Amino acid sequence: MIDPITLEVIRETLVSCVREMRVTLVRTAYSSILYEGEDFSCVLMDGEAQIVAMSKGQDHPLHIVPIGWSMKAVRETFGDDIHPGDMFLHNDPYTGGTHLNDVALIYPLFADGRMFIFPVVRAHWGDVGGMSPGSLSGGATEIFQEGVRIPPIRIVDRGRPNEAALELIFANMRGPRERRGDFQAMVGTCRKAAERVDGLAVKYGAVTVRAAVAELMDRAEGRMRRAIAALPDGEYVYEAHLESGRERLEPLTVRARVAIAGEAITVDLTGTSPQTAGPTNVGPAMAPTGAFTIIKAFLDPGSDVNSGAFRPLTVITPRGTIVNADPPAPCGGMVEVKYCVETAVMGALAQALDGRVAGDLKGGGNHCYVGGPDPRHPGETFIFYEYPAGGTGGFDGGDGSNTVRAWTESDMTTLQPIEAIEQRYPVRVEATSLREDSGGPGRWRGGLGLTRAVRILTPHTRLSVLAEKAVLPPFGVCGGAAGATNRFYLTRAGREIAPSPLPGKVSAFPIERDDVLMMESSGGGGFGDPLARDPALVAADLAEGYVTPAAAASIYGVVLANGAIDAAATMTRRQALAGARRRVRVTAAAGLDTERGRAVRLDAATATALGVAAGGVVELVNPRGAPLRAWVDAVLAGDGRGAELAPVALRMLDVVDGGEVEIRAVHSGALG
Repeated sequence: MIDPITLEVIRETLVSCVREMRVTLVRTAYSSILYEGEDFSCVLMDGEAQIVAMSKGQDHPLHIVPIGWSMKAVRETFGDDIHPGDMFLHNDPYTGGTHLNDVALIYPLFADGRMFIFPVVRAHWGDVGGMSPGSLSGGATEIFQEGVRIPPIRIVDRGRPNEAALELIFANMRGPRERRGDFQAMVGTCRKAAERVDGLAVKYGAVTVRAAVAELMDRAEGRMRRAIAALPDGEYVYEAHLESGRERLEPLTVRARVAIAGEAITVDLTGTSPQTAGPTNVGPAMAPTGAFTIIKAFLDPGSDVNSGAFRPLTVITPRGTIVNADPPAPCGGMVEVKYCVETAVMGALAQALDGRVAGDLKGGGNHCYVGGPDPRHPGETFIFYEYPAGGTGGFDGGDGSNTVRAWTESDMTTLQPIEAIEQRYPVRVEATSLREDSGGPGRWRGGLGLTRAVRILTPHTRLSVLAEKAVLPPFGVCGGAAGATNRFYLTRAGREIAPSPLPGKVSAFPIERDDVLMMESSGGGGFGDPLARDPALVAADLAEGYVTPAAAASIYGVVLANGAIDAAATMTRRQALAGARRRVRVTAAAGLDTERGRAVRLDAATATALGVAAGGVVELVNPRGAPLRAWVDAVLAGDGRGAELAPVALRMLDVVDGGEVEIRAVHSGALG
């Protein structure tokens, strides 16, 4: 049994080592996406492919958790042919990578003749080849269009770099100077961390360090099991949706069945949509990562993250679906699929947590690339990459935060500094501001998204976007309303230009000199009924410019007279707004359980009142959790104020057959 003081010193030393890795990489990286955007993560692993230590709140779970799969892929490929001084590269989504831009460098260390604690860096490379500058594209139909796929490869052999392999890799990427520089920064970071780990082993001995790691794993497991045991046993079902298609919205669905039994949770994603020819697929590591992230965030948010906390969780990911795709499905949208898994699991957990949930988020990475010939360096390509943050969701007792990274992300920057952008790229940032009315209305409002306007100062450039929630906004919970959708478009001579039929999915759209790229990110979903929001808070939002006067009146029902709240008029307006809400009687019906989105049949009067047609999307409100979104399968004659749903949908809403719920329009069914 290791004494508690030694245990704590070793724990803190391991975490400090990871923090030093982050500082080292920021100071030595070549590309702004790393030294300004901090789109990378660092971790210490062990020989059993377990997470030993990461920097909680700084490193990105989606980078770190899949490293276990990457390490297993290395072991399966090389077996015992791994030696001191070896380093391995990996980015293959089908064997534990995320998407191709995220490249992992694995540096096994040894003690007592076997693998010990060793450093790993996973960093987003600004380009890895493929069909468009930046590699991520909403138009990809197979992984070969997304860049160079790197299976586990020994890139440094007993201290000697494999220059032939490196030349081959960098020759197939835009901006090879940056790529090579970032690679060398990753190597240096791992070597510096190795010095710290070796020092720890010398001071305490490898046996003591291994014992400390085992104890830390067991403690994390125990905390998680106790948190799970406090939940009511049962099986809870929910589903969330992704925006697929090329010319029109063709939804994809992630269905989560969360079973709580004693001290363990099983997340079964059976029933999720089959893999698609678009970029919204992932390999086997990402869905478990998403499920773990959301469960850890809700049940045990304050403690360290290591693989022990993962032990009480089982995640079932059917092969051939968007959550466990087979080659050659593109996987550029892995952030988006992971977020969708998190949303589905959160919606299911909401039923067990009795409303202790938060509004939904912006839905993914908001990848936005502009690339073209670099006017400052003839023959080279510049790649300007932004991934704007959005607002977080409202929660019971507080509004969401404006334009920050959420708990499922790392401490990445919201946006790169203007000075850094304008020094490196032929662009001019003309405006950056909070986006008014973007936070989801609620008793507790969602945080605001942002608006960024960037003028492109050189010709022959192209725009690629890969984003979600550009059609279906982040939902509110417990009666709260949705935040604004993400928007990415161009203005040309004052006129808006839509770069693709389906918003959020753009591939190498040609930009003209002096076009202005507009990036508008989502706000978080609201919590609770907007008509229950304290009028004084609405007035404060008006004063800050968070909410417009029109929204204050039409959504929150707050009436101002000479700048002061008119309490009587506000009460009257709120009563009128509440009375105008559309409610429907839900009944169970057959033929509405589909692979591509939850289906609903509405009566004609309800469809007309909501302004939706067949193919449109509606939202059925759950006052104690997440709403159910459904695609209008058919419009029936009459004014029955009725909605037909599959029986499982009634279960998700926790409503009996024949019960009444509020219904809202989300999307009319038309694009453009």
